[in-house]
Amino acid sequence: MLDVNSSSVKFQQDEPMHEMPTLQCSEWTYTMRRNMQEIVPGLFLGPYSSAQKHCLKTLRDHGISHIICVRQDIEAQYIKPQINDLSITYLTLNIADTATENIIRFFPTVRQFIDEAFQRNGKVLVHGNNGISRSATLVLAYIMEKYGLSSKEAIECVKQRRGCIHPNEGFLAQLIEYEPIYKARQTLEKGETSNDNKRLKRKSEQLCESIDYDLIQPPPSPISDNNNHVINCQPDFSNHLYKLWMMKKS
Repeated sequence: MLDVNSSSVKFQQDEPMHEMPTLQCSEWTYTMRRNMQEIVPGLFLGPYSSAQKHCLKTLRDHGISHIICVRQDIEAQYIKPQINDLSITYLTLNIADTATENIIRFFPTVRQFIDEAFQRNGKVLVHGNNGISRSATLVLAYIMEKYGLSSKEAIECVKQRRGCIHPNEGFLAQLIEYEPIYKARQTLEKGETSNDNKRLKRKSEQLCESIDYDLIQPPPSPISDNNNHVINCQPDFSNHLYKLWMMKKS
């Protein structure tokens, strides 16, 4: 069960999960959209203006060591890694802010990047252009899985820290669909054998078997690393669900 208040979300269940930490939340004002905010300890969300060259001192003061830069191809000329410093590690994602963009396939990569940063005692800034839709969706997916939240609960929590977030309709739908995906994966990883969990496993296996990989091909959105290498996204369970969602929409 979730206990949601103005500054924290706590869990009460048989097996403890990660607890949503309490942070001091300033009253949101419109001008704050130009700055980054700390959503959970070590994870920041903000606009592109918070990650430019002249912001290096501010980033260092906040302990930022990793940056996820989100843009699409047509924005690459002006939204790109700006800080050429060995203390900053970049992950650059090409994602369009459109309702048909398959953003769900990037969630595992983002989760891994953030978790590895935390394991090294680093802190992460996720930014797009305005820090409202694409980058916000990635942060929402991360805290959903990290703290066992629904998409609605995650949005409520993030809005307390950054009140201007507004994922597009397609991203919101994919966040809703992501909840059973991450819960099923966590169940399988734990190796639990209850009847409910067996049904979840069968359902996930059936979903994987029923999808034709060539049925729908969303626009390619490669991931570029800090050295501008392209990392191909292999089809996974997240991509299967996106294709089902697209079929329902058509």
